[in-house]
Amino acid sequence: MAVKKFITGNFYDEAVLFPAVTKVRRAGYKIHDVYTPFPIHGLDKAMGLRDTGLHTAGFIYGITGTCTALGFITWALTLDWAINFGGKPFFSLPAWIPITFELTVLFASVGMVMTFCYLCQLAPFVKKDHFNARSTDDTFVMALECTDKTNEQEVIGFLNNLGAKDVEVQYRETEWWLGRYDKDTKRFERKVEPVH
Repeated sequence: MAVKKFITGNFYDEAVLFPAVTKVRRAGYKIHDVYTPFPIHGLDKAMGLRDTGLHTAGFIYGITGTCTALGFITWALTLDWAINFGGKPFFSLPAWIPITFELTVLFASVGMVMTFCYLCQLAPFVKKDHFNARSTDDTFVMALECTDKTNEQEVIGFLNNLGAKDVEVQYRETEWWLGRYDKDTKRFERKVEPVH
């Protein structure tokens, strides 16, 4: 798993963070992510993120549920165990609509939740490295990914001018791993370089 170098800055006000994201992108720096304690409307567009494909996945899962329901009911009631219920035809589509609807909703909802958890790397006992624990409470954290060409002092000064506090260079694991936060075994030596 890759440990990468980042420069992070904390913002204590949404009104300061939002224009800072736009100015950082305009300056050409690579934003790894912005961690916020609550959703901020329009931040995804300011960061240049594309729309999610989760709604398309939900449609595909729903159609799969519909086809599964209709296919199984058709097979069971017309081919495998055809029974004449009071003179109804074997292929009685109106009577199958409730089951088809329920299976469509079930496939779409479960599929979208599993897809969301996979894309966000959320699961029991899955751990991810955090840039700042307060990003789930009361602060906004912007993490800029460093490359070989990144002038760290220039980026630190730039973030400070935008209103960032506690700007620091951090080495963090970008992938997830299995484990528990209450019994943390350090996978690598975490380093934080002080800024002078």
